[in-house]
Amino acid sequence: MMISFPSGVPFPANADEDTPIFVISVAAQLSGLHAQTLRSYDRLGLVSPGRTSGGGRRYSMRDIAVLREVQRLSQEEGVNLAGVKRIIQLENQVDALQARVHELAEELAAAYAAAEQAAAAIHKSYRHELVPVRRQTALVVWKPQPRR
Repeated sequence: MMISFPSGVPFPANADEDTPIFVISVAAQLSGLHAQTLRSYDRLGLVSPGRTSGGGRRYSMRDIAVLREVQRLSQEEGVNLAGVKRIIQLENQVDALQARVHELAEELAAAYAAAEQAAAAIHKSYRHELVPVRRQTALVVWKPQPRR
């Protein structure tokens, strides 16, 4: 899901989509929900905003996107809040698994590259010791000695 800061909303220069910067009233306005709905969603565990030292909620752009998705799923798709919570959990799990697959693919590519380099180094070191030999066919007959 593409997340961007709304135009006209001031935010810190070093903020990213996970930086908790919006107070509940701004988050409610940006998500199109009532502040009390945001509190309910927090209690239900649908969205977990950051907290200030005084306990105030601070929402990130990712939280706003999740709030919008909760609203869309519940209003347009008719999914109850328990279903929405499960969908969000599964989407988070899929994201985490995709990230892990990406990490493992990078590790595998690095391992293949290292193996190729090691094999090339070994082959290079052997090339100095190898001597070309003319191919010929020979037949050897072996006769074991009788036991005494």
